[in-house]
Amino acid sequence: MPRRLTPPRAANKSYNMESMKNTSSREMAPAPFRPGERLGGSVSGSLHAIVLHRIGQSIVRGDIAPGELLPTADELSAAYGVSRTVIRESIKVLAGKGIVESRPRTGTRVRAHIHWNFLDPDVLSWRYATVRSGDDARELFELRRAIEPMAASLAATRATATEVALLKSLLAEMERVADDAERFAEPDLAFHQAILRMTGNQLIGSLGALIETALVMSFRLSNDDARGQSHSMPLHRLVVERIAAHDADGAGKAVLRLLDAAEDDVRQAIARRRPAAKPPRSS
Repeated sequence: MPRRLTPPRAANKSYNMESMKNTSSREMAPAPFRPGERLGGSVSGSLHAIVLHRIGQSIVRGDIAPGELLPTADELSAAYGVSRTVIRESIKVLAGKGIVESRPRTGTRVRAHIHWNFLDPDVLSWRYATVRSGDDARELFELRRAIEPMAASLAATRATATEVALLKSLLAEMERVADDAERFAEPDLAFHQAILRMTGNQLIGSLGALIETALVMSFRLSNDDARGQSHSMPLHRLVVERIAAHDADGAGKAVLRLLDAAEDDVRQAIARRRPAAKPPRSS
């Protein structure tokens, strides 16, 4: 049976699936739609984009498990206060990402995780909207370790003088804004993407766009540090020095050190967010 919805109050149209749950235990009561709402740190989205974001995030978060049916289009339409067309378009996009499948007379069902496109930018943003433990970020850094050290080694072997000059200019921009995490993210992204392109391998270079959201999400997590990113600059500088010196082995090792330090930043940030343990109640 598909999950049931509690229709929102007429005076408070809503477009969220924050509480999508089984009728036997809990019910889905979307939160109010906010005009101009930002989607995971991105620019404000259209109504369709917001509905897609809310449904997708709820599924990825696990409110509806693989194998379970989504509420019907009519139920979703009533819950969100939007047309069936908006719901159908959102479901179509989710199907394109491998998350759901729709079949005649049986409804729309969440697919097993093996079918999901986890490198899709939307799926990444939904998955990492809330990071609760170091394990949540572990896969991001495993992906980066699988790609970036090798890319740095190749860049050290193949980079032209012009490309090295560009990398140095990006490093200078990062140093200039190292105390401002929000401004730091843009040159940091450009820095890591430049290294991928400097490999001279078009397939690896294209990974810069493919994993851009993964990079951004890991930057966002590691930049959640009151110290800013000044402490990371010596390691960034070492990467540039090894590439400029055409030291392939040293460049790969420097990137590994940088990624290890960034993951440590993430784990510390997560630890700071954890609520303090309540003291045991005295008898």
